[in-house]
Amino acid sequence: MFKKLLKTFCYIILAAMIIFGLYLSFKSPSHDRDWTVDQAVLAHAEIKGDIAAIHNIRNFRYESTDKFTPGYYDKSFNLEQIKKVYYIVEPFSGFRGAAHTFLSFEFEGDQFVSISVEIRKEKGESFSAVKGLFREYELVYVIADEQDVVKLRSNYRKDKVYVYPVKTTTENAKKLFLDMLLRANAIKEKPEFYNTLTNTCTTNIVSHVNLISPKRISFDPRILFPENSDRYAYDLGLIDTTLSFEKAREYFNINARAEKYVDSPDFSRRIRLP
Repeated sequence: MFKKLLKTFCYIILAAMIIFGLYLSFKSPSHDRDWTVDQAVLAHAEIKGDIAAIHNIRNFRYESTDKFTPGYYDKSFNLEQIKKVYYIVEPFSGFRGAAHTFLSFEFEGDQFVSISVEIRKEKGESFSAVKGLFREYELVYVIADEQDVVKLRSNYRKDKVYVYPVKTTTENAKKLFLDMLLRANAIKEKPEFYNTLTNTCTTNIVSHVNLISPKRISFDPRILFPENSDRYAYDLGLIDTTLSFEKAREYFNINARAEKYVDSPDFSRRIRLP
């Protein structure tokens, strides 16, 4: 009797899994939803030779995390003038192992632009790692200035923020920037689902960096739990520093400087040590 009940239970579970799998397979990503204000507008780029004209660079100005003045602008960047790449890590307060990661690019003339891979939230929606496994969120490439995406995290969310210079050549920095712009364009044309395991901020960065890294970045748990992804990048020799990791983490933490220079028009330069 017990074996019969167990067999029936297993069939029920299997049937439920098949039905749920079919349900997920019929869900399609879309750009046509009621998005939150900060993610309603998609950025894209027109690339002609060495000039990348980026449209809809976000530059919201915040008074708090939920009170802000929306803003966007267009700007052209000369790919030959790229100088540095920075790997930025924002560990989430109260969520051990979790963090947001993104890249920022420096051009001649103290010009900075960030590219942040995120879930695209609908109004009233918040992030859940579990829901992220089941096609609940679309993916978005936010292109923004640091007055927006860095200051939001350091000065208003009050999370720790680390801005690490990446060890690479200017030619590889150019390839990396261009590849991320092309990916942003592709997502604008064809939406994708975020996935907590396979299509996140950090997994996308790894995919981009593997195009230019002399040593391929292989799977590591710190990619899925990116609070310590900076340690992984350090171990791979991708962080441009001669300091020990503990000293580097202290050195490249920008919170105190972000608070000091919160109103500076030269915010991006001020938060970086010489």
